[in-house]
Amino acid sequence: MEFRNPEFFSSAVANYAGLLQASLKSNNLLCGKSVHAHIVKLALTFSAYAMNNVISLYAKTGSVSDAHKVFDRMPVRTNCSWNGILSGYLRNGAIEEARLLFDEIPERDSVTWTTMIVGYNRMGSFANAIETFAEMVKDDVLPSQFTLTNVLASCAATGSLGIGENIHSFVVKLGFSGCTPVANSLLNMYAKGQDLVMAETVFSRMESKDISSWNTLITSLLQNKKVELAVELFHKMSQHDIITWNSMISGFNQLGHDKKALRFFSSMMKDPSLKPNRFTLGSALSACANTENLKYGKQIHGYIIRTKFDTSGAVGNALVSVYAKCGGLEAAHRVINLRGIDNLNDVAFTALLDGYMKLGNIAPARQIFNSLEEKDVVAWTAMIVGYIQNGVHNAALELFRKMVKEGPTPNSHTLSAILGVCSNMASLNHGKQMHASILRSMNGRLSSSVASAIITMYSRSGSIADARKVFDLIRWWNKDTTTWTSIIIALAQHGLGEDALQLFDQMLALSINPDHITYVGVLSACIHIGHVEQGRGYFNLMQNVHNIKPTLSHYACMVDLFGRAGLLQEAYNLIRNMPIEPDVIVWGSLLSACKVHKNVELAKEAADKLLILDPENSGAYSSLANLYSASGKWEDAAKTRKLMKDNGVKKEQGSSWIQVGDSVHVFGADDVVHPRKLEIYEKMDGIWDEIKKMGFVPDTASVLHDLEVEVKDQILKYHSEKLAIAFGLICTKENMTLRVMKNLRICNDCHTAIKYISKLTRREIIVRDATRFHHFRDGSCSCKDYW
Repeated sequence: MEFRNPEFFSSAVANYAGLLQASLKSNNLLCGKSVHAHIVKLALTFSAYAMNNVISLYAKTGSVSDAHKVFDRMPVRTNCSWNGILSGYLRNGAIEEARLLFDEIPERDSVTWTTMIVGYNRMGSFANAIETFAEMVKDDVLPSQFTLTNVLASCAATGSLGIGENIHSFVVKLGFSGCTPVANSLLNMYAKGQDLVMAETVFSRMESKDISSWNTLITSLLQNKKVELAVELFHKMSQHDIITWNSMISGFNQLGHDKKALRFFSSMMKDPSLKPNRFTLGSALSACANTENLKYGKQIHGYIIRTKFDTSGAVGNALVSVYAKCGGLEAAHRVINLRGIDNLNDVAFTALLDGYMKLGNIAPARQIFNSLEEKDVVAWTAMIVGYIQNGVHNAALELFRKMVKEGPTPNSHTLSAILGVCSNMASLNHGKQMHASILRSMNGRLSSSVASAIITMYSRSGSIADARKVFDLIRWWNKDTTTWTSIIIALAQHGLGEDALQLFDQMLALSINPDHITYVGVLSACIHIGHVEQGRGYFNLMQNVHNIKPTLSHYACMVDLFGRAGLLQEAYNLIRNMPIEPDVIVWGSLLSACKVHKNVELAKEAADKLLILDPENSGAYSSLANLYSASGKWEDAAKTRKLMKDNGVKKEQGSSWIQVGDSVHVFGADDVVHPRKLEIYEKMDGIWDEIKKMGFVPDTASVLHDLEVEVKDQILKYHSEKLAIAFGLICTKENMTLRVMKNLRICNDCHTAIKYISKLTRREIIVRDATRFHHFRDGSCSCKDYW
């Protein structure tokens, strides 16, 4: 059909274009296709305007292939045609096809470039969006405000602050500074790039600010912990929307100002025009959980029930956390049962687990863990840590092995926790297995926290050589304070104080700053090797050079350092002049030194101070009673023991343990429970006779009771560490190192006896007591008899 009247042709095109636009608006593709058919029938395909509307219809309703067919058949194409089909590909996520088409476009105008940039930005290809903008500028095509807002959003998403600053200059040059959407994009970019100074500068220079401008700056201020400025800005606003309130409530919640968060939530709820959304309620409930404010949490829960608010996501998890942290585990379970276990997140699960741990009831937490369909690394780690905190170490190890086989890859928190189990169990075999597993899972590259945990594990398991080997492998690339501190403490505990101090000097030479824990290790090294003057020097260096204020731990170290060296009066004077109140450890250090040097009067004062702070401290009674006994004051010793009994204080019983194979064997003094007790006692009797022939003389003064010498001899023979060693000698191969752990300080008699046993059996015997490691080899000890 031929239109001889141009006016009729134009009118028909306009009418059909209007129908196509109406079909698109109502999302009626069928109607649009019918209009397209009429256009073809009436030979209106020569109208680029009509066909561009057809392309727009198909592209925007998801029929990109149909749009491209129309495009390919168009006799006349305009920039609008190319831009329409390009937009269609980008809307439907066909980024590669869109780029190929973009490169074919003969004349790319501002809309073409902007369409491509917007497409990249929406698809998350922020670097490509920025690169395309740079090409646009080189092509001398001026951007629109829409182009600028999108490329600035890409800079904000990638943290490309330098590029963003260049674009800011371009914005000023083009005169877009006064455009509120562009200014907001600049403000957002600087805020996300943590450049608060420039964010505030942009905000102050804005000619017209909308609510988004205020919200962006308030959020940025709170993220940078500028709480007072954020509150001041909030009160200057003429109106607040839900985003404003959410920024304040969630900002305070995330900064730990939970009471302020709840006050703002209360204020918001007084405005009838505003309704909280899931972000508002999630943050408010999180604040209730953190402050254990069950009453307020129940009120919010009541609002949720009344308004039939959806609890399938963050809100439900926050509700579980509130009840779990406030001891309402039954209510937490009811929430879970109503909304289903599948949506339980890590925070809620961890809170629930923590609630059960407080009750010492970990079985229900394991049931919930087992029922979780998707368990991520946080959930696994929380469950493992739960077992550890409840002392169920074997279950923690078993779950970790299961995690390695079928769960997510353990992270540094998981690995550090499980290594802590091996350290507590002093199980070298388990520790080595974990070390191998960790190397496989981390491709041989250890994080600082994991490396430190491995060093500590080997150290506490008695293998300082393995601990040092691990450190030497990573020391050249690992400049982390924690790792160096771990090896310094380990060396000090194993009596290698000189090595520890040498490493500390190397640490300083490498400009690795020590922290307060490092100095505890350094001072401990001085204690174990008796370097009093060096210890004084380090104590001063800590304060005067590294500006570390001494804590109770540092003062306890100095008291111990002076006390072991016999400088009891100096130790006492240090305590009296401390700027902070001395604690149990400080007085306990002085009491131990008084016991060693038999200073009864000072010991009495130290014990009195200690018992005021901790009336249940059995060590104070025992140390004082033992000191009276050692000084021949049997009557005073008896009175002290009676006072201890009258006050219902029970003495901590000494015990020692040794691992043989996969089993840990625990012994008490005069142990009669072990199934192989007859063999053990026979072995110990034989050793006792042999070492006496070698010149060993039992230290009967170590038995602090008024008994016959023969009875004291028998008591000394069957101390727990001696029985553990006898068992180890029976059950292990010749020349194998024995590792024994003891919960109390080793006594003088055992220390001397084990030196002789090491020479007699030609074995290395490592004993970890309450304060340090003793490496006995060929008749001598690593502590050089100074402990």
